[in-house]
Amino acid sequence: MQAGNARYRTADDLPETVIVFPLETALLLPGGRMPLNIFEPRYLEMVDHALRHDRLIGMIQPRLDGALREDGEPELCDVGCLGRITSFAETGDGRYLISLQGVCRFRVSSELHVKTPFRQCRISSFLTDLDADAGAADVDRPALLKAFRAYLKANELDADWDSVSRAENATLVNALSMMAPYGPAEKQALLEAPDLKTRAETLIAITEIALARNDDEFGTSLQ
Repeated sequence: MQAGNARYRTADDLPETVIVFPLETALLLPGGRMPLNIFEPRYLEMVDHALRHDRLIGMIQPRLDGALREDGEPELCDVGCLGRITSFAETGDGRYLISLQGVCRFRVSSELHVKTPFRQCRISSFLTDLDADAGAADVDRPALLKAFRAYLKANELDADWDSVSRAENATLVNALSMMAPYGPAEKQALLEAPDLKTRAETLIAITEIALARNDDEFGTSLQ
């Protein structure tokens, strides 16, 4: 996984409006790859539309407080991430299997009133995300790997440590953030972290809290 995308270098390369796909706990980050299994009719239309135009879809979570619009659709979080469709396949039963590569985060300026069954928003993009190496040197890699190892050990999981050791800091931080099995609030905190250093620190803190909680639950079960 490589951070950034050579196709997008300046604000002129990015859209001012984008299709959005609200999906809880789905975290896409710049450079990350997200596989999606699309089966709802409105989202099949969404993919068709994206393929006919700029191939971009904005991944975003429903608002964390569960607020709904008058039509029953969820309100959206303020920040999401643009993803470009980099692979597409259609199954025999009419589903689409696509893969998105993260381009950059965006902030929702307003939601558009549209006739399409899928939602669209006016956005402002985080242009700093287009620099794949920004802040990578400031990441506390040993602390991140220590927390990751502890989490895997506590959950009796394994990892391809050869690949982990070769990964650059930006790739490592974003990949681990996307893989982490945390809830919507934690995923949004990772997304909205202002830079890689802060994202790594946030991931370490969330992981340490999860490990401490597991220890408490284990201790309680023995009493």
